[in-house]
Amino acid sequence: MSVETAGVVELTGWNDAQPLPLQELVERLEPLYRRLAEHRVYRTIGSIEDLHVFVEAHVYAVWDFMSLLKTLQRGLTCVVVPWVPSRYPLSRRLVNEIVLGEESDLYAGRPASHFELYLTAMRQCGASTGAIETLIAGLRRGEDLDGLLDGPGIPEAARRFVRTTFACIGTGKLHAVAAAFTFGREDLIPDMFRSFIRDQNEAMSGRLEMLRWYLGRHIEVDGDEHGPMALRMIAELCGEDEIRWREAGAAAEEALLARIALWDGIAEEIERPKA
Repeated sequence: MSVETAGVVELTGWNDAQPLPLQELVERLEPLYRRLAEHRVYRTIGSIEDLHVFVEAHVYAVWDFMSLLKTLQRGLTCVVVPWVPSRYPLSRRLVNEIVLGEESDLYAGRPASHFELYLTAMRQCGASTGAIETLIAGLRRGEDLDGLLDGPGIPEAARRFVRTTFACIGTGKLHAVAAAFTFGREDLIPDMFRSFIRDQNEAMSGRLEMLRWYLGRHIEVDGDEHGPMALRMIAELCGEDEIRWREAGAAAEEALLARIALWDGIAEEIERPKA
């Protein structure tokens, strides 16, 4: 799959007629996807140290992705007792399938979330997981996320990115969350970056193997499985409501601009010591 057509931007895998507002939204977002695909961050990564800077910031996007997904699961299915069926029969099936893959995927025959696999990949390549693990430990103790984000070791660009994500969640608008989840989370990974990971993996005796797996798996499930599923969710949630489509479009644009800003921050951090 080429960079230009990777991910949810392409409406393949969906045999029904796509709603016109969805087609228009996809076309409107295409310039932002192109900016991501052609971002200079991929050209700045030239050493394992540069890669550490990248993954130590990107891990926060991997992590907060799950909060978007869980917001959708909570809103589209019934998670209380006594149970009653939700109003969204199509979307509740789709979101449960996505949760299965993202929270309990199989690697070497063992279940794990993509976030946990990413942490393992970071450790294998020598990157630090201290700051993100401190944040997770604080959340387990019931501490406030906003305060934890001010803790040491978290890149400023990652802080801003996570706060944008949770601002969207805080609106309580499922169609907006679905749009941010669907359009703002796809990592368009150029061949040059994947080639760099492959070459470094060979030079480091396989220490980037799990990261290679993660990148390949992420593109596979987002483009071929989860992307079309998420598009169906947006269509069901927005229906024929013009206001919802406008709000979904705004949320999608904001999420993509937040990802571009995250990439900008990572690139600037990598370039700083070289200047």
